[in-house]
Formats: sequence, C-alpha cells, structure tokens
Amino acid sequence: MPILSRPALIEHLVRTRIAGDVATPRDNNLSHYRKLANGDRHYWLGLELGDRWADEQDVLAVMAERCGVNDDPAHRTGQDTIDPELTVDALDRAAARLRKAAAGKQRVLFATGHPGALIDAHSRVAAALRAQGCDIVRIPGGLTADEGYVVQFADVAVFERGATLWHTHSPEPMNAILDGLEALGEPRPDLVVADHGWAGRAGQRGIDSVGYADCNDPALFIGEAEGTMQVTIPLDDHVIDPRYYEPLTDYLLDASGLL
Repeated sequence: MPILSRPALIEHLVRTRIAGDVATPRDNNLSHYRKLANGDRHYWLGLELGDRWADEQDVLAVMAERCGVNDDPAHRTGQDTIDPELTVDALDRAAARLRKAAAGKQRVLFATGHPGALIDAHSRVAAALRAQGCDIVRIPGGLTADEGYVVQFADVAVFERGATLWHTHSPEPMNAILDGLEALGEPRPDLVVADHGWAGRAGQRGIDSVGYADCNDPALFIGEAEGTMQVTIPLDDHVIDPRYYEPLTDYLLDASGLL
C-alpha cells in the first residue's frame, strides 16, 4: 500500500472517524473534563496536575487548541470533533522524536491500554526502531498491578487479567515496569510510546513520552501543554476496525525515516 500524502491521510482519518466527527459524544467529553478539574485522579492518567486545572473551562480551552474539540462552552450535547490537521501535526512531531531515537539507538518501551485497537500500531513502530539498532525494552517477568498482570506481546506491554487483555487507564502497570527494571538494575527507557496512564506516568517520572489520546482523555494534552509529555497525538483510540490505523502508522514510519 502506498504511503498516503498529508491530504489523503486527512481524508482517511475523517472517513474512518479516527478524526473529524468522532464517535465520542460531547457530553462524555465534558464529563471527563469536569472530573479532571474536580481532582478525580482516574482522569489524570498518571500525571500530577495539582490544582492547576481546577477550572473546567481551562481544560476545554486546551482541548480545543490541541485536539480540535468544539470550543463553545454552551455546546453541551451531540457531536464533537477532533481536528485531523492537528492529528497529522502531532504525527510529524512524534516522527521527529522517533528519528532522534533511531539516530541515538535509544532504549524504547511500548505499551498500550487499548490492546484491541493500538497494539499493532505500536508493534510495527517497535519493529522498525529495532531494525535501526534501538533497544526495545523487554519488561521483567512476573509483574503485577491492579489485581492483574503486566505482560508483553509483540514488543508491547499490556494489562492482563483472567486470560484477557484489558482496556485500562491506570498508571500502575507503568509503575510496575519502571520499578521492576530498577529492581533488576536495568536502565530505564529513553523514550516511551504509549497511551492512557502508561504514557502519562512515564512522562511524570521524567521519561520522554509520546502518547495517543482521545478527545475524552484531556490529561495527556494538558501534559504536553505543561511540557511533561513530549507529544500527544489526538485521535479516536478505538475505532471499529484496527486496520484503519495502518495508513496512519505508515505515515508515521515514513515521516520518521523508518521505512
């Protein structure tokens, strides 16, 4: 499949609803912004936000600027949006960080709280970086968090419970990995590519972190605004067919010089 041009990728993102008019409704977005502002740490995604974002309207303003949601506070229900131009802009920023990782043959960790959607996208980038000489982190065995296990498939760390890979926002699996590496005397990653609390906690612990985030997950966008996150890429993080992410991943790999 040829690499899509920027305009063609934007058309693909809108057509598949990875961006544009996305499935996440406006009232769900605003509910999450309010809960973050009210100090619900579940919505902080591993970041430490203190009381700096106690005004819901400040959260909305960041999300309008960095994700492309509707900036009208009176718009309370119905359709909301992710700006596909912002998605591709963020892919370009992520590509620059991946080029740096490849040039320095850095140590990189991949993880996802959305194994049903994003594991292949992460795995492909991991394989491309390994081919350039990067050290893709192999997580320690026997790690536990949140009454489950932290395991690794196709170079991507995931959360498993009851023989099932789980969707999780929790930062605790990332804590388990970083603490496990330290206990073994292994170096921590130079870069984490992840999402949800995996990405936020890595950034909070001082590691360069690139994260994918949906329009109802404002914390990672705030993290980039504050400089804790290196890059946050806005997209619907669980569309109906994970193959829809393939052109996006192709674009990222090409822009990174990894194809």
